Amino acid sequence: MGMKQQEEYDGDGAAAVSSTQKMVFAYYVTGHGFGHATRVAEVVRHLILAGHDVHVVTAAPEFVFTNEVHSPRLFFRKYTEETVKPRASILAKETEWLKFINADLVVSDVVSTVCRVAADVGIPSVCVANFSWDIIYLDYVMAAGPDSRSIVLQIAEDYSNCNFLIRLPGYCPMPAFRNVIDVPLVVRRLYKSTEEVREELGIADNVKLVILNFGGQPSELKLKEEFLPSGWLCLVCGASDTQDLPANFKKLPKNVYTPDIIAASDCVIGKLGYGSVSEALAYKCPFVFVHREYFNEEPFLRKMLEHYQGGIEMSRNALLSGHWKPYLERAMSLKPCYEESINGGEVAAQILQEIALGKYHASVNHSEAKRLCDAAVPDDQRRRAIGQDDILIPEWYANAGKQLGC
Repeated sequence: MGMKQQEEYDGDGAAAVSSTQKMVFAYYVTGHGFGHATRVAEVVRHLILAGHDVHVVTAAPEFVFTNEVHSPRLFFRKYTEETVKPRASILAKETEWLKFINADLVVSDVVSTVCRVAADVGIPSVCVANFSWDIIYLDYVMAAGPDSRSIVLQIAEDYSNCNFLIRLPGYCPMPAFRNVIDVPLVVRRLYKSTEEVREELGIADNVKLVILNFGGQPSELKLKEEFLPSGWLCLVCGASDTQDLPANFKKLPKNVYTPDIIAASDCVIGKLGYGSVSEALAYKCPFVFVHREYFNEEPFLRKMLEHYQGGIEMSRNALLSGHWKPYLERAMSLKPCYEESINGGEVAAQILQEIALGKYHASVNHSEAKRLCDAAVPDDQRRRAIGQDDILIPEWYANAGKQLGC
């Protein structure tokens, strides 16, 4: 491989991450919502700028990435198999593929199985995330019964093979990871000004603008003109081609670049996910959110959003019935005050390069039983960390190490 120093610049004139050696990154991205793909696109952009090859393995649409990155060094492969079953065939297939592309580093957001694959192949792996699926699935597993507990424990065990976790703000407890590196918000940059966005959409300056965004998913709401106060226009993400909208609602293209839209809007209505929350905070757009049942990521994103005075909750009944006016008026009184760094994509890319080059040293790996024992953080410790009102790790999970004789 060539050793020539490489340095490029992004569209804003800022120096991109630089590297002394071209490397190959395999970046696995879960297809559950656009938030994973959008933040990965920002990290990938900086890796590409540094001159590396990046293979993105995902079920998410390619346009989410190509909106940000146009490069012959960006490769795509669709990944639609389950991450737990059929396990043996997945392990074998991914092992063969990683060897074929000669990957230097496996990055995951946040597919657990590939951490085990990387360990088997003998290359380092890094997760970049604000949550892990073992914690997300806990409520579902508790409802499904004890026969499903092995799924969560298998996911945690796979994660424990990971060398590092690059942890994003608004994170959940992630006990399966030992070596943690915190970075700023990963947020996609803006390409257009508020004035340019409004001009392109034909929206006058005196019109209040709200964006309805549920993670790129189709909206099943029966939208009516009376949902909005006078002088408001709602931009709808995920509307079907056949869906008829009232005059004060406007469809956005499926491949719309939402950071520009959010930054140009007066308010967001949607669910709490990392992508929408991070962009609303970064660009100081008030967020009216609707609670999701049984999704353990939400309390931590909500805490971050409310800490920076960026959001209020709307009841599901109010959303469905069109009782939007008081929530929009309340949102207009918020003063979002997030002033922290938003260059997490650049910082994460720099760290990934250094890990691939061996400049970061992980703690020593232990036996399988010891790793899972490490993953099972005691419930009382976790409660002290996040407070009594947040989600709890069940006793069977917290004591999983004992089952293995730790």
